[in-house]
Amino acid sequence: MRVVVLHGKVAKDAGKDELDVLVQRDTVSKALVELGYDPVAVPFSLDMRGVAGELETLCPAFVFNLVESVEGRGRLIHLAPALLDHLEIPYTGSQTEAIFLTSNKLLAKTFLRGAGIPTPGWYTVKDFAREGVEVSGPHIVKSVWEHASIGLDEESVVQPTRPEELRRTMEKRRGILAGECFAEAYIDGREFNLSVLANRDGPEVLPPAEIRFEGYPGGTPRLVGYRAKWDETSFEYRHTQRSFDFPGEDRALLGRLARLAGECWRVFDLRGYARVDFRVDEEGRPWVLEVNANPCLSPDAGFSAAAERVGLTYSEVISRIIADMERSNRKA
Repeated sequence: MRVVVLHGKVAKDAGKDELDVLVQRDTVSKALVELGYDPVAVPFSLDMRGVAGELETLCPAFVFNLVESVEGRGRLIHLAPALLDHLEIPYTGSQTEAIFLTSNKLLAKTFLRGAGIPTPGWYTVKDFAREGVEVSGPHIVKSVWEHASIGLDEESVVQPTRPEELRRTMEKRRGILAGECFAEAYIDGREFNLSVLANRDGPEVLPPAEIRFEGYPGGTPRLVGYRAKWDETSFEYRHTQRSFDFPGEDRALLGRLARLAGECWRVFDLRGYARVDFRVDEEGRPWVLEVNANPCLSPDAGFSAAAERVGLTYSEVISRIIADMERSNRKA
């Protein structure tokens, strides 16, 4: 059975965050072969007519969608599933609407707040045009659309004394954040991510992981920035560790994180697989930072590590993602 593995076209000068999709492409393709499929890799670009023609020629049984960005822009990620919807080709993972809503962090936070799921407060540049805006406490300036910690470093966290100061910081950092950005209340606490994998009876929340910041100098913001994810020579990369081991007193907290991750799955109607990122403040309150539909499937990524904790092989994970696609299509 022929299957297309669709991934973003990667430029020759691409950074490590974009090159990682090629690792996913190769690893997923290998798993598909083990499962009895005939995978063919197809790069996705803004030449959508050309991509559509190639897909129609190949006539795959389905597409394994690995598109994370289009020509280096995360805000175009939804174009891939939208094209597949138009061509009426089944595909794995979340649908176009869920991809769009979760990729736009402001829309996602609005949906989370509307569902009663705690997420840190935020400001956009437009908010400062209103009178009476007050700002207190540290904030972290983030990209609205880009993921993979694009543009995040220690200078992303600021302690403004006036709204105008925060607005200027946002304007200053627009360039490295691919344009549109926002400021989110910075939660100085523990960081967790919970992976969710579809199962026959509904979403299964995999074992929680805590991101531990070891040996950071006092006053240095604890955050998973770009260097911590991608620069193997950096202090941040070497001192930001993933752990699945917790003391007994964390049991109630971990249970609450799992319930919130399940609620995020339902709020955004996610499919296949997902990851929810949290911060937990000093009072033990969890806050959802981001909901990641179709998270990274590299063998060394957090999702694969969480799956291994429950004894799932990589091929079994891929099989369950495909099975959820098939169930969803039967219901439709």
